[in-house]
Amino acid sequence: MTTQADANPKLATIRALLAKAEDPATPEAEAELARTRAMEMVAKYGVDEALLSDGQPSRDEITDKSFDLPNPWSMSRVRLMCFIAKAVGCQAVHMGPSANGGRRVHVVGYESDVQRAEILYTSLLLQMLNGLNRQTVPYGVRSAKAWRNSWQLGFIVRVTERLEAIEKAARAAASAETSATGRSGELVLADRDAMVRAAYRKAHPNVRKQRGSFSGTGYGDGVAAGNRADIGGARRIGVRSAGSLVA
Repeated sequence: MTTQADANPKLATIRALLAKAEDPATPEAEAELARTRAMEMVAKYGVDEALLSDGQPSRDEITDKSFDLPNPWSMSRVRLMCFIAKAVGCQAVHMGPSANGGRRVHVVGYESDVQRAEILYTSLLLQMLNGLNRQTVPYGVRSAKAWRNSWQLGFIVRVTERLEAIEKAARAAASAETSATGRSGELVLADRDAMVRAAYRKAHPNVRKQRGSFSGTGYGDGVAAGNRADIGGARRIGVRSAGSLVA
């Protein structure tokens, strides 16, 4: 089935470049070029859509999408999705258990940013789970499950810190640009942030922030893996699904 993201020419190009980079038959030099070009496009995509859509509300409207995140590690998937969504200009909330026994997350944001969140989530989830599967729980750890949970949390925190830094740099570069209506990039992006917050508050007027907790000693190792995770021009970022996303 063709989705809106697949039908978008820019996103289709990004997906094709990422698929080429992930293909074992692609020579490493070509794969690196494909990865670099794909991530350059991802970094600019959100800002470009914002500037082009200024004054044309129907071009990139605020939307919402629910994601059903399955087990295993459904709460780690929830954290990853929520943190990524926030980093790319969306708002997200954990809605609790889903019909498939996992967890459901509701994301509110401009359509282009929700699409970016989904692409990044799919890639980083794959990296996180592959990294987790390669771990050996240290000898003497009392709870392997707690250690793996804390490893995932460390990965998520660090990788989203890096993502936020990339988004911040892209926004800073856009401050000198102008939109389709002649407004500054800084003003356009600030207005979009305000509109997303308003839409989120309308959809979830009673939501409250909760402070998460965890146990386990794998956090530092997860942070180290988050440092190694590929965000732009690094070794692995692909689009193969590591978990179902159900709208």
